[in-house]
Amino acid sequence: MNEIIRHILLSDAGNTVNNYALLAFRVLLAFELFRVHGMKKFRLENGQREHVPNPLHLPEQLNGLVATFSDTVVPFLVALGLFTRLAILPTIGVTAIGYFIVHRNDNLEVRDVPYMYTLSLLLLLVLGPGRYSIDVQLLYHLF
Repeated sequence: MNEIIRHILLSDAGNTVNNYALLAFRVLLAFELFRVHGMKKFRLENGQREHVPNPLHLPEQLNGLVATFSDTVVPFLVALGLFTRLAILPTIGVTAIGYFIVHRNDNLEVRDVPYMYTLSLLLLLVLGPGRYSIDVQLLYHLF
């Protein structure tokens, strides 16, 4: 069990420059996700909240909750590097569904946004948050 937790939390990009680059990538990606998509969840346009597509036909509240969590809470966890690999899973799901289902018939300019988010989040899933994250600090304190 300790090995599984260690694998999920431990992340090292190999050297200081790479770890700082991963930190910058993680924070800038999280900031942009929250600024562009998360803030929409709090704004009203024409007296209505943002319409969240529901291509999987989930219960509306669950669909809205997953989308809101993915765009508002996950960016903060990613920026801090807190449970990064686990936290980004729902956001990868939302962006991949956006690319493969919601925007499948749209032009490339529209499809590009969920595609780039999905690729970026998959990169973080594989690499982890890097040495400069709360995940790594937790690992060293727990074990």
